[in-house]
Amino acid sequence: MYSSQTTDEKFNMIGQRVMIIFGTLMCILGLIGNCLNIFIFTVWYRSRKSPNKFSNFNRSRNSLLYLLVSSFANLIIIIYPLSTRILFDGYQYHINEPHIFFFCKFRYYILHTFYLISLTTICMATFDRYLISSRNPHLRELNSTKKQTIVIIVFICLIIGLHNIPIVFYFNLSSDGECVIFSSAYSYYYLSIFRILLEGLIPILFLSLFGILTFKQLRILEKHNSNNHLNSDRQVARMLLLISITIIISSIPNCIEQVYQIVFIYDDRRHSSSFFLFHVISSILFYTNPVMSFYIFYISTPNFRHQLRCFIPHKKAVNYFVKQEDSSKSVPLT
Repeated sequence: MYSSQTTDEKFNMIGQRVMIIFGTLMCILGLIGNCLNIFIFTVWYRSRKSPNKFSNFNRSRNSLLYLLVSSFANLIIIIYPLSTRILFDGYQYHINEPHIFFFCKFRYYILHTFYLISLTTICMATFDRYLISSRNPHLRELNSTKKQTIVIIVFICLIIGLHNIPIVFYFNLSSDGECVIFSSAYSYYYLSIFRILLEGLIPILFLSLFGILTFKQLRILEKHNSNNHLNSDRQVARMLLLISITIIISSIPNCIEQVYQIVFIYDDRRHSSSFFLFHVISSILFYTNPVMSFYIFYISTPNFRHQLRCFIPHKKAVNYFVKQEDSSKSVPLT
């Protein structure tokens, strides 16, 4: 009994320290990264220099807008849900009755609303690249205009916002100070449909399918056309593919946790110290996508790195550059 209690205390202590250290580090990195994302994508999107319809910038405008919205959503997730998650799991803060709306109902509404907006806009950006790179002219014609893209984004935000309203009503405070759903019917819907399908399996399958198809199409196009815009299209496609892989990897442990909670919904194992440690690790990975997007973009995309270096004082930013693979010079596409 004593050794078991000691083991439980060790697991709890490890979980708390992991959440405090890694959670705080992720907060700092995420705030910096998403602010830079917003700055760079705003500069690119608002640029009006596009000499012809085949310009790389025109081809990438929709994807940039989707990525800009995703970065805004990620920033809100880091500021509110992630910081409060550190408070709950790291410092073992128990919610009081006066704070039930801010720390429970509203928190979960903001978390799932903006996380779904972020996921959906990434999926739409990936689908946009697939349409642009398609050899089928009918598919290319489906690519939306600037106004249509804005309407799509507003529609996505409204649908997700309205769909998530029940969260505010069904989440309540338990006797031990935790935010839980007392309705068994909505609890099953929340875990199976919401967490596993909408935030897990559907984005994983969608991003895997269209990410692979886009890369295949770009490789075929490169064999027949060596224009500069293909190099840039490949960079944007690579950027989206890597962020898609991050989403897939970070979603798997969360899906496993939700399946476990459904299977053992009435079992005490859900409250064990070992499950708490797994929950902490799963939560850290869950927030990887909102935090790491900037660093993935920076590592994978020469355009992105060049634009960031142009923000250094005493240097003027350019609108869009493509680094030639067969040359040491950077050729502007403005």
